[in-house]
Formats: sequence, structure tokens, C-alpha cells
Amino acid sequence: MTQNDTESQGDTEGREAAAIAEGRDARGRFAPGNAGRLPGTRTRATKAVEALLQGEAERLTRRAVEKALEGDVQALKLCLERLAPARKPESRTVEIPALAEASSPADQARAIVGAIAAGELPADVGKALLDGIGTVCRIIEVAELEQRIAALEASK
Repeated sequence: MTQNDTESQGDTEGREAAAIAEGRDARGRFAPGNAGRLPGTRTRATKAVEALLQGEAERLTRRAVEKALEGDVQALKLCLERLAPARKPESRTVEIPALAEASSPADQARAIVGAIAAGELPADVGKALLDGIGTVCRIIEVAELEQRIAALEASK
């Protein structure tokens, strides 16, 4: 092996290590889940649209408002979506005293439904909690079934 071969082999290993560090596989292709650009980076198409609209935003906005005022439902929807966007769900800590005392999933569900009925808990948060309890119950059920099957197979 010549010195050039050794150097090129070292360069290849260095490039592979750098590629893996950049989120690529050993062959230099982007790894699954990696689109190949940093989050927030604008694509060429986005940049082209921005260039076309530059300087026209105010006029386009004014025209959309005019159309909405004339009764154009689509323009009205567009304007309202921009003025009052859909609210995103809030994540917050909730305390349900009866939930701490609940000993079974059924008691927990009753406590959550009671808190919703009393106005102490928003319905969407209550639904999420009930869905979580249901998921845990299904996981426990599967685990118990696996144990029963294993015990039956061991007793044969």
C-alpha cells in the first residue's frame, strides 16, 4: 500500500464520520427522518413565492378584505382565519382531589366525569384523561393475558 492509498483511506473514513455526524448514513445519503436541511430553512419554491409577492402583500390584503366585504365567502374565511386563528389546545396541570382517592380505573373515570360535570375540568382535557385511562387498561389487559398464556403453556 502506498502513502497515497493510506491518505485516501483516511480521507474516506473522515468523510464517512462527518457524514454520519451530519445525519447521513455511511454512503452519504440522508438518514430516515432527515430532509437534508435545517429546521426553518425555506425551500426554493417558498423563496420564489416570497419574491413574487414582495411589495404586493399590502395590495393583496386590501383586495381580500374588499372581496370579503362584498360577500365572497372564501375571502371572508381567509380574513377571519388570519384575524382570529383557531385556538391551540392549552396544556396545564389539573388537580382532581377525587382522582387521588380512586383505587380502580373505573373510580378514576367516575372522578374525571364528575369533575367535568362540576365544571372543574374542561371536556377536552377530561376526554384526553379518559382516553389515557382506557389505554392503560388495555395495556394491563394484554399483559395479564400474556401471563395467563405463559402459565398455561408452562403447565402442559
